[in-house]
Amino acid sequence: MLAGTAFRDYAADLQRFLARRVAQAQDADDLAQEVFARLLRVRDADLVRNPLSYLLGIATHVVREFRQRKQHERVLYDSDLAENLCDHSDEAAAQDMAEQIELRQRLDLALQQLPPAHQLVLLLVKRDGLSYTEAASAAGLSVHTIEKYVVEARARLRVLLAETP
Repeated sequence: MLAGTAFRDYAADLQRFLARRVAQAQDADDLAQEVFARLLRVRDADLVRNPLSYLLGIATHVVREFRQRKQHERVLYDSDLAENLCDHSDEAAAQDMAEQIELRQRLDLALQQLPPAHQLVLLLVKRDGLSYTEAASAAGLSVHTIEKYVVEARARLRVLLAETP
């Protein structure tokens, strides 16, 4: 009898409680079912004085168990990934290094195809981290020109990088 009245009276409260504690709405629904299933197994339901508190107490335990299972799943997955990386670390590192070198070479070639003023402005702003005002002062140009050249240079680089295989 406790489970039926608790479901009718407190299902919405329980759902809100669970939704605040898990990321997925589907998980909250699944956990709510587990809470009510556990409530059905209570032998001395007559002794429960505050059904909502009792229900939220069960929900707290269910959420803790859920999080522990999720954490354990992540640990197992991460372990497998780490083991795989260790087995192939030299190959993966070499491939990453080769990709980085190739990208750097492509970027250097694309930069060389930009007009000199665009190259200078882009390097001042992106590589050296200067603000547009600082870059304008360093290059002897207006802030508006710096903004314009950065936009044009980035657009041209995108096109050039997309064209090269």
